[in-house]
Amino acid sequence: MSALLLEARNIAKHFGGVKALRDVSLTIREGEIYGLIGPNGAGKTTFFNVLTGLYTPDGGDLVFAGQKLVASAPHKAAQRGIARTFQNIRLFGNMTAMENIMVGRHVRTSAGVIGAVLHDRRTCAEEAAIRRRAEELLHYVDIADRADDLARNLSYGDQRRLEIARALATDPKLLALDEPAAGMNGTETAELRVLIEGIRADGITVLLIEHDVKLVMGLCDRVAVLDYGAKICEDVPAVVQHDPRVIEAYLGGAVA
Repeated sequence: MSALLLEARNIAKHFGGVKALRDVSLTIREGEIYGLIGPNGAGKTTFFNVLTGLYTPDGGDLVFAGQKLVASAPHKAAQRGIARTFQNIRLFGNMTAMENIMVGRHVRTSAGVIGAVLHDRRTCAEEAAIRRRAEELLHYVDIADRADDLARNLSYGDQRRLEIARALATDPKLLALDEPAAGMNGTETAELRVLIEGIRADGITVLLIEHDVKLVMGLCDRVAVLDYGAKICEDVPAVVQHDPRVIEAYLGGAVA
């Protein structure tokens, strides 16, 4: 079995009297595609926000790559090797596709304000490397022909791919995707599945929130199900999709 990459221990998050997460524990192993599903309001995105530093948990611990994770801000989570996309696409609409990816890459750079002002040899070399990596990622997600287009002018599916490319620019160990197939047609969803499988094949572990149950069950190695902020099931897809608690809470019937 692969080594543990992420261990969540009794994670809790409250908003006033609302318990968005209630003692959620789960484990993700290196090289997995791990699914997190549940009905609307179950706590899935809240868990992502705790993991990536947008929220501070009210209880519990996260251990990532063998060390305690205290991600007090998104850039600190990215520095540790956790990158994410968002349910509602958050690109810089008035920047080009290339520029969006280059922004993501800066978390792995070292040039400071002085280097940017003086534009010394080291800074120039680093900027050239950033551009090369951005070009590679544009090809990787198959939108190289849109490199100079403003992000807001891209199709919906290409915007989703661009957001994934920007996350990959941070060199993550864990890529957290928040409903990447939302709004996609069947062809786009099939292409997305191929892309996610390729990301895993290249050594990056994937955590996936997704309402497309067919995609989750066909793609993920293991799946956890949240309901009212609590984990009610965690197992391989074949077990999860026939669990009575899951059927009642989310699926509404067994998945074919």
